[in-house]
Amino acid sequence: MKALLARKIGMTSTITDDGTVAAVTLLSAPANIVTQIKNQEADGYSAVQVGFEEAKSLGKSLKGHVKSSKASPKVIREIMTGDVGELKVGDNINVDLFDSGDIVHATGTSKGKGFAGTIKRHNFALGRKTHGGSSYRRPGSIGSMYPQKIFKGKRMAGQMGAEQVTTRNLKVALINAEENVIGVYGSIPGPRKSIVILRSAK
Repeated sequence: MKALLARKIGMTSTITDDGTVAAVTLLSAPANIVTQIKNQEADGYSAVQVGFEEAKSLGKSLKGHVKSSKASPKVIREIMTGDVGELKVGDNINVDLFDSGDIVHATGTSKGKGFAGTIKRHNFALGRKTHGGSSYRRPGSIGSMYPQKIFKGKRMAGQMGAEQVTTRNLKVALINAEENVIGVYGSIPGPRKSIVILRSAK
């Protein structure tokens, strides 16, 4: 399994081999500790549960759950995988799992924008700001007759952002095993300090 939990540091830029400037997202990825392994026979699916960073204190139930891994992780996430390999509870996963040039998928939670209107949320056009026009940012008619209801999924105002988003096929730009930092070309969803799951595209 080639997957890693990381925390977003921010963005910078670097000069590539051909002389062009490329945007790079830096991620802090301290050692991930395997806290549980789920299999098809016992759980109905195959996954690896990993945690990272050190928690100041844990609740009793969580403390009992991670007892076998001899760790007290602050963040725990489950990563679905078809091949667990030789991983076992208590093993460490580090940034050197990836190499420069690897292709990865990055999953994060996008920035929350709050309650947004149709223009910001769905790129609706503005109404005309001319003589006689009075509807500038309103969504307009959504149907007055059959079927006398609004179908789910109708593009309207509502909560924008704060959703799980996966950016696919990003290239690993750099690996710094001493500082536990990994750099990826391009942008990754989420604000600074948010949690990101990196997994191999293969």
